[in-house]
Amino acid sequence: MSDIRVGLIGAGYIATWHADALRATPGVALTAICDVSETAAQGMAEAYGLRAFGSVEALIAAGICDAVHVLTPPNLHKDIALDCLAGGLHVLVEKPVAESADDTREILHAAEQAGRRFHAGHNFLGLPSYERMKAAMARGDYGRISGCEITWALPLAPLRSGPFNLWLLRDPRNLLLELGPHLVAFAQDLFGPVEMLHAEAAYPIALPGDDMRPQAFRLLARAGGVPVSFAISLVETMDDRSVTLRGSTARVRLDYAQDVLIVEQENTSDLVVNPLRRQLALSRQHLGEGLRNAWVQGRSLNTKNPYGRSFRGMNAAIYGALGGQQDTRFSGQSAVGVMQALDDAIALLPREVLQIASPAVQTRQPKPTAMVIGGTGFIGRALTRRLVADGRDVRVLSRGRSGPFPDLPDQVETVPVSLSDLDALSEAMKGIDVVFNLAKSMDKSWAAALQNDVGVATRIGMACEAAGVKRLVYTGTIASYDMSDPSARITEATGFASDMSDRNIYARSKAECERQLLKLHADRGLPVVIARPGIVVGAGGPLQHWGIGRWHGAGAVRIWGHGRNILPFVLNDDVADGLVRMIDAPVAGESFNLVGDPMLSARGYFDAIHAVLGARIRVASGNLFAFYASDAVKYALKTYALRRKGEIRPSFADWKSRAHFSAFVNDKPKQQLGWTPEPDKTRFIEKAIRDANLFGVEPG
Repeated sequence: MSDIRVGLIGAGYIATWHADALRATPGVALTAICDVSETAAQGMAEAYGLRAFGSVEALIAAGICDAVHVLTPPNLHKDIALDCLAGGLHVLVEKPVAESADDTREILHAAEQAGRRFHAGHNFLGLPSYERMKAAMARGDYGRISGCEITWALPLAPLRSGPFNLWLLRDPRNLLLELGPHLVAFAQDLFGPVEMLHAEAAYPIALPGDDMRPQAFRLLARAGGVPVSFAISLVETMDDRSVTLRGSTARVRLDYAQDVLIVEQENTSDLVVNPLRRQLALSRQHLGEGLRNAWVQGRSLNTKNPYGRSFRGMNAAIYGALGGQQDTRFSGQSAVGVMQALDDAIALLPREVLQIASPAVQTRQPKPTAMVIGGTGFIGRALTRRLVADGRDVRVLSRGRSGPFPDLPDQVETVPVSLSDLDALSEAMKGIDVVFNLAKSMDKSWAAALQNDVGVATRIGMACEAAGVKRLVYTGTIASYDMSDPSARITEATGFASDMSDRNIYARSKAECERQLLKLHADRGLPVVIARPGIVVGAGGPLQHWGIGRWHGAGAVRIWGHGRNILPFVLNDDVADGLVRMIDAPVAGESFNLVGDPMLSARGYFDAIHAVLGARIRVASGNLFAFYASDAVKYALKTYALRRKGEIRPSFADWKSRAHFSAFVNDKPKQQLGWTPEPDKTRFIEKAIRDANLFGVEPG
């Protein structure tokens, strides 16, 4: 029997997890990738040896798939699934499979009419530790189950720092629809249909335009006679994604994020030995689970981490049974039950939780003279609002037609324009005096960076020329500098290395963008100015800032280096001020490092968080040589064992540069732009920490 041919629809983050798991599934051949972004589809197709398609219709017509995984935003799931089922394909739809139970029933009905399978992407039900727990419960090993708590506690940074145009932030109910399926699927699979009894929300936070969103949900339910509580927490919290069962014989905790199952039971020893035996039994289990996971991940070169294993388990269950009886865990009927329970939970929430703030009433059409590319990001949002405060109307280029400015309909318009379309860019720039290019592309290969970052930056420069834009402000990065020497003092005259091939892709790509734009300035008079922000902090920024160190959840960070050197922090509002000052200053062809005055080291920053917010984050020094050596091992394994092409191995100096050992001198922007970043340390800490809502929970 030939392999089942599977295509992916959607080339976002989740697609790589599906692709890797499918390639490891016996009897499956991954054949195609489809995405409306041809660049994204082509990039993934090249990486996995697939055919790329720009439309679902083209993918179906090609006849190279027997099944597809629908991985697009949830609002598109139903229509795509219906088209694929009508085209004779089996479908797996990522959770949430639709935006309501009725839509889910429509997909199931279409599958039954077409004689095809409809599967739900409830991947955690395929986790090996969950399967062990479910089997043990069915045998009665845990006794009579009298209660169950299912938790998803994991920070969701977009709630606090954007981007705010994601599907899950468009409506308060979307947060529950996005995460709830994982939790409800567990309860339904263990006990049966879920009956919702109570729902409440907590920790509201204001999105732009004072549009409130809850950051926590608590649901009470009953399934098969067992009381079940569901808890979702999205503030900055320690990762707790777990299923806890309380039985007459044992208390069981499944950490489904780590693939760890721990069973706590009584023993028959006397009162003196009993507590010791109990804790020793737990210790042995923790050690055994840790060693097992380390062995599995080490042996597989980390291709079988818990998340990846859940997808492998799901795929094995689905495609192993495709010719026989459908696995009920992932069936369309299961999906309907999960979505109905979530619909019922939403109906139980207080009305005010579900309210969406009405956009401000537009009284006039904006007449933009400024354009911000990347205006929905951290810096872009502050810049756009600063431009409006200065009396300018702004055109924001975005992937969609909505942006984080619902309170500014008279001053800001959001326009969807492809950054790969020179003519469309030029047309969008008509009537624009100044363009701010804050776009960046986080690529995994140099070839992709040349196309998606350098090519885009150059194309934007050419569009500015064609449209007669008077000033282009491009944001590079201080990461392009060699900052490995503690005795060096970096100014704009320092320059970058002539050969950047031993640097990380982001640093190298941004430097090449600058080189190409300055070449256009020298050769053709492009009126470009380069801005290089430092480590940007402030309201709307993330707690887990990777410019400071490598984070391990919200409560622990390994600083790049020893953490005692002063870091080039800068407030977001100060960056916006510097960018605005570049509009009219006679500085075409110049570059400016927007770095604040010396304030805090990495350790000083975390000490300030503790002092101001009362939250102690566990901080450890990061041995940069160890980082470098570990990266070298990973490079060798990926290149020679996994045979991946285009892998990059940054130099030791590149790793040292992440610690920002070299000091910055910010005299040039002060003198030529009149820029005055916050000079007072107390005020800096207030803006960067106290008023920044870093944890999602306002201090008491």
